[in-house]
Amino acid sequence: MQIIKSFFIGLMLMIPFLKTYASELKDSASFGFDTYTDNNDVEVYSPTFELLKTVSKNWLVGVKLRIDTIAAASIRYSSSPALISPDAQATASKRSGFDDVRYAPTAFVSYDDGENTATVGAYYSTELDYIGKAVFANYTRELNQGNTVVGIGFSQSADTWSPNNNRTLPVDNRDERKIDLSVNQLLSSTASIQLVYSYMYSEGFLASPYPYLIQNGSFIGFENYPDTRTGHAFAIKGLKYIDDANVMNFSYRHYTDDWDIDSHTISAELLHDFNDKWMVGARARYYTQSGSNFAKTLGDYTQSDKYVASDYRMTAFDSYNVGIPVTYKPSLESPYSVSFSVDYYWTSDNDYIQNWFGESNIKAVYTTLRINYDF
Repeated sequence: MQIIKSFFIGLMLMIPFLKTYASELKDSASFGFDTYTDNNDVEVYSPTFELLKTVSKNWLVGVKLRIDTIAAASIRYSSSPALISPDAQATASKRSGFDDVRYAPTAFVSYDDGENTATVGAYYSTELDYIGKAVFANYTRELNQGNTVVGIGFSQSADTWSPNNNRTLPVDNRDERKIDLSVNQLLSSTASIQLVYSYMYSEGFLASPYPYLIQNGSFIGFENYPDTRTGHAFAIKGLKYIDDANVMNFSYRHYTDDWDIDSHTISAELLHDFNDKWMVGARARYYTQSGSNFAKTLGDYTQSDKYVASDYRMTAFDSYNVGIPVTYKPSLESPYSVSFSVDYYWTSDNDYIQNWFGESNIKAVYTTLRINYDF
């Protein structure tokens, strides 16, 4: 089964956690379209465009554009959807268009000499109330006759808030730094393993300007978090080539930070070749985390509290994901390929979700579509 073989070889050579565009220098263009909808009146539609062009044997340049069109009641009213009056909802239902549009271009340069690959690039995004800027660099080196690959990745962002609710923030910046270190080891001709460590540091205004907390009819305050956050993540990923028609990959990730949030993520995916053109899979993911050290039980906040949480992601919760990925390639030599996936996501019941959205949990469906052409 040719799709599985080529897919497995590609995964053995790449660094999934440290994406480098130089893993195989070739001219290509791709179009993508992602969607997200949930039970809390959030809809996101995201077309993406990417163009990769080799300029010499070892060098490649690339550009990518992503556009996120967002419709959400919380953006529309700068308020909790659970507190929106029926009259306001009826008026809003007559509106057309989106509540926010985000444009995010990326440009990068890659180098590959067979043993060393490197990518450097820059990213810019703009939306209604937020401007994001970032630079990134990745480097990988093959060792031990290609059986071992070590990698390092670095990114630094410098973002700026400009709230549309006239709220004055203590600072308007949000800066984030991330460093990834990885080792990918080929265990046999049919199996590989990867270890990844990630360091993350954020500073500035790390909450959102809009969410707030009302308790027993009284306004407690806007969402407010500590102005720095340091996190560490450790991950292991395995890949097993079962036979010509089946490949399985799995991963485990542990995250911890100085806000006392600890999370565990377990995922697994099985891919099956039905023939030389179609590959279909099934995947599942489980996530669980503890709450931050400043999030309280709803009802226990006071107006004198320095930190106020209204986002459920600052509390303890679980989430689940199941999905089906599909890949179509007319032939192994064809320059075209199409991939599609659909996933269903849901969280455990959570008081913070109920308080803000008026629903006990989040249920969402998201899809991805990619059409790729190699020149």
